[in-house]
Amino acid sequence: MSEPAYPVRTAEDTAEDAADTADAAVPVLSVSPVVLAAPGRAVDLQVRVSAPVTGSDLPVILLSHGLGPSNNLSSLNGYAPLANYWAAHGFVVIQPTHLDSRTLEDLDPADPNAPDAAPHWRTRAEDMKRVLDGLDAIEGAVPQLRGRVDHSRVAVAGHSMGGHTASLLLGARLTDPFDGKEVDLAEPRITAGVLLAAPGRGGDALTEFTAETYSFFLTADFSKMTTPTLVVAGDQDASAFLTVKGPDWHMDPYVLAPGPKSLLTLFDAGHGLGGISGYDVAETTDENPERVAAVGRLTCAYLRSELYPGDPAWRIARDALAAGPDPLGRVESK
Repeated sequence: MSEPAYPVRTAEDTAEDAADTADAAVPVLSVSPVVLAAPGRAVDLQVRVSAPVTGSDLPVILLSHGLGPSNNLSSLNGYAPLANYWAAHGFVVIQPTHLDSRTLEDLDPADPNAPDAAPHWRTRAEDMKRVLDGLDAIEGAVPQLRGRVDHSRVAVAGHSMGGHTASLLLGARLTDPFDGKEVDLAEPRITAGVLLAAPGRGGDALTEFTAETYSFFLTADFSKMTTPTLVVAGDQDASAFLTVKGPDWHMDPYVLAPGPKSLLTLFDAGHGLGGISGYDVAETTDENPERVAAVGRLTCAYLRSELYPGDPAWRIARDALAAGPDPLGRVESK
């Protein structure tokens, strides 16, 4: 295996060194849509690919969008603040447009694979597996990327409903409400994850609306989600239309899953975590560029350390967060 595209820092690096490294962004190449043939899917799978213009043996982050009210943020066109940051710091970021995206609302409703007919919790996870199956095709479609991707180092990240998608790939289970069978969609090619404002447990934690509209949430089970994961939650993210448990609900994937796990609680943050779904989007109720920057830095450091054991980036970033005079959040691990 070749050396990673960035130097692995030693334990002697200071928090100041880490900040300098985090600021050493490189230009980003972003290409969309890259189309992957998807027989049996209502439409072929479209993805956006973002990557640094330099470097080799680049690790991969699969990024799953949420279901916000905007037309284009819930697609390959969303989450630029995170996708651009991760790509500028050495990752290949691949963002699919899932079948429940508002950008696909013109699909024929009679199609058995259309969003309203297919269980989108399942097709979303299948999209990510299809991306992994098609990494060679993606490299072929983006000549500047050919031969530069490390297929053995893959992480997944997702926000809100995308967090649910990511949790399934990381090992969370549910019971299919249509046939009553337990569903296991864990993807062994994914070795680390980040859950951003992801849904928590089901049962009596859900509102009546959620239980009826998203019945697959009812049986969420994190007890077998063993893949290392960073859970990011806002302490003001009540999500009152989804849960009766308040902000703690979004911490369930950390609390109810076995280790190794880490929890980043962001102070005064709502569901948008400061605005990660897009630049200057109106639906962000807690707009805070500093918070978004912190999410980018900390998630990048976490994934770097998980994908490259021995790299102390996560420890250094975590210590730097705690050392600040007015910390934006806190981290705990198990």
